[in-house]
Amino acid sequence: MKIHGRHYRTIWLDEDGWGVVVIDQTRLPFHFETVRLATAEEAAHAIRHMTVRGAPLIGATAAYGVALALRVDASDAALEQALALLGATRPTAVNLNWALARMRRRLTGLPQAERVAAAYAEAGAICDEDVALCHAIGEHGLGVIREIAARKPAGEPVNILTHCNAGWLATVDWGTALAPIYLAHDAGIPVHVWVDETRPRNQGAALTAYELGSHGVPHAVIVDNAGGHLMQHGQVDMVIVGTDRTTASGDVANKIGTYLKALAAKDNGVPFYVALPSPTIDWTLQDGLREIPIEERSQREVTHLFGQAEDGRTGFFQVAAPGSAACNPAFDVTPARLVTGLITERGIAPASAEGLARLFPDLAQGQAA
Repeated sequence: MKIHGRHYRTIWLDEDGWGVVVIDQTRLPFHFETVRLATAEEAAHAIRHMTVRGAPLIGATAAYGVALALRVDASDAALEQALALLGATRPTAVNLNWALARMRRRLTGLPQAERVAAAYAEAGAICDEDVALCHAIGEHGLGVIREIAARKPAGEPVNILTHCNAGWLATVDWGTALAPIYLAHDAGIPVHVWVDETRPRNQGAALTAYELGSHGVPHAVIVDNAGGHLMQHGQVDMVIVGTDRTTASGDVANKIGTYLKALAAKDNGVPFYVALPSPTIDWTLQDGLREIPIEERSQREVTHLFGQAEDGRTGFFQVAAPGSAACNPAFDVTPARLVTGLITERGIAPASAEGLARLFPDLAQGQAA
């Protein structure tokens, strides 16, 4: 996507051909800065502290982290150590372990002299494939937006509500939930996006709004609890969100608060779609509520906010009463029964084991085997 007229991916190789550069998402939307990663430890820190975030981008960063580790030591022991270090960074997004498992398969058995080049090539392939998957998701989701637009009076926008950030900042490019919106906007279909602020880290207000504004997509930031009200008054035509892990039965884990949006959508007859690339499907899990690990993050994310003061200073500001404890589960699980459809790179599947298996028979059978 473009920032100030220049195309960016969220992760790329530095000019030296081996350092890895990422956009520092903790500094957005007030400062656009990049960070160079030179070691596996730095890659792990970037994932853990959310310099990079979003399930697909976490996986891509971890893959490059393995390559960085092997530059120092390409032995079997060093490979396993890097995989363990990066795999322990964040528990909920399945793309992390998917990417690391792919790197292990590619590198195990190779002569040590060939591993570094192979690791960089595989990490690059993961990134390129993610871009293609997300663009395909956009094409399939665009069809849904077209159908809704066709039923509305000419010139009236399709009002879409989204939660958290599932745009290009969460992937390598294009995004998942936002990809159909970008393609619709570029195709001349009038769209308007309701952007949930997405507490506690405000990824909607800070990142999604930043993306949409940079691309010229009409939008408005709303507080997290306004979505149901807008649905009750007919101001939401569809909801589209991303996911960090989807079970084989169609349950989805996404940013905390997604479940409440799904409940409101169900009550008001608003279609609720989830956009995801196939690496986000965990074929080993059936019951999302019981089996998906939910990350518990720092209390400080709840008690403090990153913002910009009127004098231009940026920093963290305390918003909770001093001395109050905070509870901070980062994700919740939306049951498949509340999901209208899963928008994937192969098409739109019903949120069910049968629906996913029909769309991905090769992956579902491979897991069963």
